Amino acid sequence: MRFLECLSVGIVAIKSNKMRSLLTMLGIIIGVASVLAMISIGDGAKEIVLRDAQKLGGANQFTIYRTWYKQVGTRWVRIRSSEYMQYEDVIAIEAECPSVSIVTPRIPEWRGALIEAAGGTQTRAGYNGVDASYKIAMEWDVQEGRFISDEDVENSASICVLGDEVAKSLFGDKSPIGEEIKIARGEGRYDRWGRRDSKRYTERFTVVGTLVPRGRSLRFGWSFDNLVFLPISTTQERFTGNDRIQDIVVHAKSPDVVSKAIEEVKAVIRKRHRNQDDFVRIWDMREGMAQLEKISKVIKIALGSIAGFSLLVGGIGIMNMMLVAVTERTREIGLRKALGATRYDIMIQFLIEAVIMCGLGGLIGIVLGIFAGQGMALLAVNIAKVVPEWPSVVSTQWVIISISFSALIGITFGLYPAIKASSLSPIEALRTD
Repeated sequence: MRFLECLSVGIVAIKSNKMRSLLTMLGIIIGVASVLAMISIGDGAKEIVLRDAQKLGGANQFTIYRTWYKQVGTRWVRIRSSEYMQYEDVIAIEAECPSVSIVTPRIPEWRGALIEAAGGTQTRAGYNGVDASYKIAMEWDVQEGRFISDEDVENSASICVLGDEVAKSLFGDKSPIGEEIKIARGEGRYDRWGRRDSKRYTERFTVVGTLVPRGRSLRFGWSFDNLVFLPISTTQERFTGNDRIQDIVVHAKSPDVVSKAIEEVKAVIRKRHRNQDDFVRIWDMREGMAQLEKISKVIKIALGSIAGFSLLVGGIGIMNMMLVAVTERTREIGLRKALGATRYDIMIQFLIEAVIMCGLGGLIGIVLGIFAGQGMALLAVNIAKVVPEWPSVVSTQWVIISISFSALIGITFGLYPAIKASSLSPIEALRTD
C-alpha cells in the first residue's frame, strides 16, 4: 500500500468516528493550548521587563551614586569619607574608559516639588538636573521645542523641559513653550556639609521644550512623564548650593562589556579620589534583569510541566483509541493482508492515523492557545492593573515545538497499536466476528 493510500484510509477512519476522535484528541488540544498560553504570558512578562529597562536607559547602562553606608559582615557602617563626585569625574570617565559610550550626570529629586504655572495652576512633580547628553543616552525624543543644550549648562540658564504629564497638568492642551513656571521646595538648599536649612526657595524657569510620553517605571514606581528637567549647573546653583553630583549614569558600548566598563569606571574614581571608591555604589541594570529572567524560567518550567501532563494523558488516550480501533477492524486488517498488504503497510496505516489525530489536535491547540494567551493577558491588565498593556507573545519556535511534540506523541503512543495490528495473522483476522 502506498503512503498516500495509507493517508487516505487514515483520514476516512477518523472521519467515520468524528466524536470519538475529537474526544481522543482533547488531551492533546488542552495540553498544547495550555503550553502556548503559559509561554505567551511568560514571554509577555519578559517583554514588559525589557520595555521597562529600555525606559530606564537600556540593559547596557549602570549608575554610580554617592552612598553613606556600606555593609561590613552583617552590619551597616557609616562611610566617613569626605569625597564626592563632580562634573570633572564625568569628563574623566568619558575620556579614559574605552568601553563607555555615553556618560551623563544627574541630580535627581524623585519625591516631588511644588510646580506652579503663571496662571496659578499647581502640581507636584519630581525634577532632574541633567546635561545635553541625557536625551541622547535615554533615546528620548522631544515632542515640542528643544532639550537642554551645552550652552544652557555653561550659562546655568533658567530654562526647563517638561515631561508630558507635568505639561498637561499645568497647561492642558495649550503649548507651554515660552511660559514661565515656579519650582518651590520647603526643605531649602543644602549647605557645603550636606545639611539642609529651613528656608523656602522658589525659583523661576522658562519652558523651552516638552518630551514625548514615556510612561511609568515598574521597578521604581515613579512616572518619567511627571518630571521637570533642568540644566545640571542651574540645579547646583539654585537647589543644592554646591558642585556635587549625586548620580553618574554610564552607558557601555554593549551589554557584553558592562562588567569591563564598571572596572574601568572604578579605576577612574580611585585615581581621582585618593584611591577611594567605597563612597560610591554601582547599580547594574543587568542584575535585576537576570533575577527576573531566572524567575521567568522557573515559572515556564513549572507551568510547562503541568501542561505537559495533559499531553501525556492525551497520548495515552490516543493509544487507547488505536488499540480499540485494532480490535474493531481486525477483519479489515485480515482482508487487506489477504489482498497483498504487507505488515509494514498495515503498521504505517495505523501509525499515520495516530499521527494525524495528534497533529490535528496540535493545530487546534495552537489556535486555542493563541486566543487563550490573549484572553489571559487581557485578564491580567484588567485585574492586576500593574501595566496598561500586557503583550501576548506567540513564539514561532514554540509553535513549531508544539506541532513536533504532538507528532512525536502520535508516533510514540501509536507505535504499539500499529505493531499489534501489523502482526495479526490474516487467517485468524478473517475468522474474527
